[in-house]
Amino acid sequence: MLFMRFSWIIEVFMKGMPTKFIILKNFLTLFIFFINPISVFCSIEKPDLKKGNELFELGDASRGIIACASCHGSEGNSSIPINPNLSGQSYEYLVKQLIEFQSKGEEGPIRSGINGEPTQMTIFVKLLSLKDIQDIAFYLSMQPLSNSSVSNCKETIELGAKIWRAGLPEKKVPACAACHSADGSGIPGQYPRLSGQFSNYLEEQLKFFRSGYRKNITMHIISDRMTDKDIKAVSDYAAGLR
Repeated sequence: MLFMRFSWIIEVFMKGMPTKFIILKNFLTLFIFFINPISVFCSIEKPDLKKGNELFELGDASRGIIACASCHGSEGNSSIPINPNLSGQSYEYLVKQLIEFQSKGEEGPIRSGINGEPTQMTIFVKLLSLKDIQDIAFYLSMQPLSNSSVSNCKETIELGAKIWRAGLPEKKVPACAACHSADGSGIPGQYPRLSGQFSNYLEEQLKFFRSGYRKNITMHIISDRMTDKDIKAVSDYAAGLR
């Protein structure tokens, strides 16, 4: 996975750098993304929308695969705040996350939960092949987000908007919009869509980044400079973006 290897090298190099270098890291990663074929996306045949639909909505009892829709809702529109909306998320991001949930032998999965322990997702995805993952991700990327969350905390909307649009310069926290776009739709293939996501889920993930339970050096650096109040405010603001 050439892209992932180069991304890891860039992240290690940027660790501990001032905030302004985070932007440089983003440009370097995007550059590598476009000049290097991603083997994980190019090594097998084109994703199958129909198979992705079947796996997500129905699972595969013959292989012990549980339907993803049982937790994430039909077409990826979740009705349970602790389970994120997946519909309309970028294909590349979904593939990356599903792979990171899979256990890597003694080292465990890249993406973990509370106290660094594997999440339930590690159990669910262990039976999925790379082709299964690509099919499911492709299906979800084609679904419209219809059961989106809303911003519901008027007391923090001003702070949330400030962090999203301009960051917190005094804490060297960059604007979220710089990577996730002004409307929260993200950058396909690089940064996820956050708009319409459950605020509680976004808050939890930012705290996981801050604690190091979820491994991403850039997000750890940023979230580590934020208070619980900052995180809650920007999570709620992002949830209300469209």
